[in-house]
Amino acid sequence: MSRIIAAAAIRGAHKIIDRAENKLNEVIEGYGKDHAVAFPNTGYFLPVIYGMTGMKVENVADMEKVMVKCKELLPPLVKEKNWFPFLGWTLDAGMATLFAEEIIEAIKYIETPDLYVTGPEPVNGNIWLGAANDIILRERGIEFVDGTAPGFAAIVGAAPTNEWAVRIARELQEKNLYVFMSADNDGVSMAEQLHEEGVQLGWPTRLVSFGKDISATVFAAGFATRAALSFGGIEPGDYSRILMYNRARVFAFVLPLMEVDDEKYANAAGAINWGFPVIAHTDIPEILPTGVCMYEHVVSNIPLEDIVAKAVEVRGLKVQVSEVDVPVAFGPAFEGEAVRREDMYVEFNSVRTPYPSFEYTRSAELDQIEDGKIEVIGPGIDDVEVGAQMPLAIMVEVAGRQMQPDFEPILERMIHTYINEASGIWHMGQRNLNWIRINKEAQGKGFKLRHLGTIIHARYHEDYGAILDKVQVTIYTEEEKVKELLKEAQQTYRERDERLSGLVDEGVEEYYSCTLCQSFAPNHVCIITPERSGLCGGYTWLDGKANYQIVPTGPNQPVRKGSTLNAVMGEWDGVNEFLKVASRGNLQKFKAYSMMQDPMTSCGCFECISVILPLTNGIMIVDRDCSDMTPCGMKFSTLAGMVGGGRQTPGFIGHSKLYIGSKKFITGDGGFKRITWMPKALKDQIGESLNERAREEGIENFLDMIADETTAKTEDEVMEYAMKVGHPALEMEPMM
Repeated sequence: MSRIIAAAAIRGAHKIIDRAENKLNEVIEGYGKDHAVAFPNTGYFLPVIYGMTGMKVENVADMEKVMVKCKELLPPLVKEKNWFPFLGWTLDAGMATLFAEEIIEAIKYIETPDLYVTGPEPVNGNIWLGAANDIILRERGIEFVDGTAPGFAAIVGAAPTNEWAVRIARELQEKNLYVFMSADNDGVSMAEQLHEEGVQLGWPTRLVSFGKDISATVFAAGFATRAALSFGGIEPGDYSRILMYNRARVFAFVLPLMEVDDEKYANAAGAINWGFPVIAHTDIPEILPTGVCMYEHVVSNIPLEDIVAKAVEVRGLKVQVSEVDVPVAFGPAFEGEAVRREDMYVEFNSVRTPYPSFEYTRSAELDQIEDGKIEVIGPGIDDVEVGAQMPLAIMVEVAGRQMQPDFEPILERMIHTYINEASGIWHMGQRNLNWIRINKEAQGKGFKLRHLGTIIHARYHEDYGAILDKVQVTIYTEEEKVKELLKEAQQTYRERDERLSGLVDEGVEEYYSCTLCQSFAPNHVCIITPERSGLCGGYTWLDGKANYQIVPTGPNQPVRKGSTLNAVMGEWDGVNEFLKVASRGNLQKFKAYSMMQDPMTSCGCFECISVILPLTNGIMIVDRDCSDMTPCGMKFSTLAGMVGGGRQTPGFIGHSKLYIGSKKFITGDGGFKRITWMPKALKDQIGESLNERAREEGIENFLDMIADETTAKTEDEVMEYAMKVGHPALEMEPMM
């Protein structure tokens, strides 16, 4: 290892650890050793420290123990004439640096609790996001699982100019990478440069402004560590597996911009522990031999116009970029962009405007349509004034020898994703509840309505080329024609819903697996049945069937049920055999309708968690949108840490929101009548389907019998409420 780099990194580590120790002494004097310490809404304590050592930092006294560890790791300063190898020392200094920086950042949450925004994007002019909470981690983690986010770039410092900052950020976004920003140069950070240029920051756009201080760099390592703990099923303290997991699965790299001082060298040394190389545009020493990183460790003197491409090469990233002929930037990184009313040029929506709007994909015969034909019938956006509202029908006709009607809703749902990938175009909803906005900047760059068709045509062929030979798109903006076509679309929507609602588990001979998340949770296997959707909420049984036919070697495979071993619990010998193989022998059996006996595992991408509340003889359900303490004494983030990672945890299951209203919802344990508590917002979302299920069982107003945070916050209070309303769970057989 370069002696110059080692000396600088170790000097930087000494500076940061001295700073952390001074801050710790101040907080001991000001707040006492018993004062609580935490990054908000996370079950991973201070995640780098927790992951590497297993130490749970819960109060100020615990931070003193970490400081002892920092000093144990910290090597002496490199002397002028010292010819010993430096690699081990430098990596230790880097790790000690990150431990110390977590202490510094934790103290910031004590001293200035409103320094960072607690949500996913800037609020009221505050652009600094700080540590990601566990809801963000799990929502964004799935993108690292399915490949829509191949990795992240940790940018330390500021670009030479605002223009370069925007150019580098856009290039990283177009490669679908996350951009984690921290530190500054001469008082300016890259996040501030982007903000000045009106670029939308936040997790939804993948431009994450962690903090202006160099110590905020640790949040990137914390995110990577939590990914290994959450999705990889690795135990805290198993540092070797965590580091190897990140080297092999979390493709990240560091881009230090402008001057690289001692403290930035120290952080770079920390990143190399995780296998994340450093690529610089400045003249710093290089470390070219491979070893800890997949390829080179430090590469320098790369021109700014080439730095992103070089970083992708050095990290070994395999980036797939969709080539779509539209006049705006395009890629999954732009899905999170919002178009606010003040920036809007035109919008389409059936509810918020007086005009109808919908999207519809239907099958056609091969000789009935022309591939690539895109027509706009009616006025275009250039024919209306800024801020206009218009009617819209997006009619997509597809044909192919392998195309089937069951595939239509799957293709149609993807319109939402595809249109959102265009910068400056915002899409929400589906069917006749869609909502589309095009902003002024996109219109100014020449974006037309026909480009919506261009996007759909290109992406349908890219993702579904195995079943599609032709894609034709017709866009209507004539109000009467839109109303006429809407009647046909609504009839088809009803027929599709009836087709799915008629499916039951007993009526099919095979279910479908989903192993999409095994890249992060190697032991997890999702079994999707007609009456139990995938736990992420993104896949139904029909989706699994269709995806298997589209990609026979993909993550959705048919699972023959075989003989029924337990009809009440939902256990079949064929499913168990598949589970053994697909989990590499880690799982032996599973019961589809129980959370108490051999429940299905979870990867970490579930929408909800059900948890037994023994006192009530029932369960609570909490969804990931709830960040408050729940009656079981744990927040969603803590529960997710227990349930995720491919574990079978009796008494706890992850599942989708849709599953709550299913006739098979934990029927082996007594079914929906066990539900005694859930957040009010979740009750509002799924209430009608749950009340409908209850009426089928002769129970009126069941939703009112379920406590929420407005009526009960502890298990004792849930019990009191259940007794008050005469909840049916109290009369049922014991769950345990």
